[in-house]
Amino acid sequence: MLRSCACLLLVTAVPVVTAVPAVAAPTPLQAAIGNPGWLHLSANVRARIESIDDQIRPGFMANEDLFSLRSVIRAEIGDGPLHLVGEIWDSRSYTVRTGSAAGTGEVNVLEPVQVHAVADLGPVFGAGSGLVVTAGRMVLNLGSRRLIAADDYRNTTNGYTGLRADVSARPGAQATFIYVLPQQRLPNAFDDVRNNRFALDRESFDARLWGGIVSFDHVLGPVHADASLFHFGERDAPGRLTRDRDLTTIDARLLVEPVAGSFDGEIEAAWQWGHIRNGLAAALPLQVVAAGYVHADAGYSFTGRWHPRLAAEFDFASGDRPGGRYTRFDTLFGMRRADFSPGALLGAMGRSNFVTPALRLEVAPSPRSDGHVLARAMWAASASDAFATSGVHDPTGRSGGFAGYEFDTRLRHWLVPARLRGEINADLFLRRGVLRRAPNAPTGATTAYFSAAVTAFF
Repeated sequence: MLRSCACLLLVTAVPVVTAVPAVAAPTPLQAAIGNPGWLHLSANVRARIESIDDQIRPGFMANEDLFSLRSVIRAEIGDGPLHLVGEIWDSRSYTVRTGSAAGTGEVNVLEPVQVHAVADLGPVFGAGSGLVVTAGRMVLNLGSRRLIAADDYRNTTNGYTGLRADVSARPGAQATFIYVLPQQRLPNAFDDVRNNRFALDRESFDARLWGGIVSFDHVLGPVHADASLFHFGERDAPGRLTRDRDLTTIDARLLVEPVAGSFDGEIEAAWQWGHIRNGLAAALPLQVVAAGYVHADAGYSFTGRWHPRLAAEFDFASGDRPGGRYTRFDTLFGMRRADFSPGALLGAMGRSNFVTPALRLEVAPSPRSDGHVLARAMWAASASDAFATSGVHDPTGRSGGFAGYEFDTRLRHWLVPARLRGEINADLFLRRGVLRRAPNAPTGATTAYFSAAVTAFF
């Protein structure tokens, strides 16, 4: 941890970037070429150091430091109903050693994650309606982003190739439909990741994602509602074994956005069915899937200079149990940082096999700064399944369901408004129960994680 803190001084001197959508105001890149109205250029670069002491996940080195650099450049061509979008991500890590937890989540060199055309077809369903069609390589953030997202904390992102249609029937009512092929990040061999080698990501009909989400604003006063259905299917391909997942997930959500001086809240529930193999071997039998997930939170936003919001949260994701059916929830391509601790080197908390209540305090002391602190207790929903995404597993269940406590913090500050932002994340896990006693649990009672990043926007 002390090594990471010392590196912060070095990081703040490095240009940094995270992907951001195009904005109307000319960027420095645009201004440099004369700001033509039909072309929008933007870029960002993010430099980040991470450190973990007493890794939770088995199979990796106990203590690790990682330096990562992510550069993104985006171009939009066209100012009419048809325009083209291209976006290249260059994600690298420079301190990967044998035993590292780094993988394709950290390294993806010179990848054209987005190359697509967008066509605004106008009010094809009558006055007040709209239809926008996107075709090509793209990123997706749908609904709460708990099932389909372009993860921003991670050094790489999720890309998809296919079709998207955005439909609006009237103000406050929208729908999005997709048929896409998730991109497989390449190369995925550890030596290639460690040496930042280049290979184009691959998409094929061996992995398919389709479905849609409908949403309505003000269904009852300030309440927003959405509902979705998504199907994901995969099969083995040459050089790539899969678990032959064939999963359908339905999801419904009600949301009241935070407003100063008011209560807010959210409840979301998902149910998943289909079939899966409980391993990569083709000889394993297919199992019937029956799994679920619930998120709920209730908060109050206080008035005052710091705009504090205090919220109670609860998350449940089913785990696998004996009995023949497969009952572990699969979050598909969902994000994790908005709800849980970071992925990257930590990566222990994901939407599978946990029960976790939490208290969160958020503050925004100025338009340039925001942060949160969170405390949670953790249990496994099934004591005989691996806890969350930690990989810690006691098949007998004798280690019990309790996993311990987590304390999570984040602070972000615009060093230069709209151009340069710093971010610090720190997490402390007090490991108890299954995270200490399971047969494959790494040694240590406390896991500490720290990251510091600077992002520059051009």
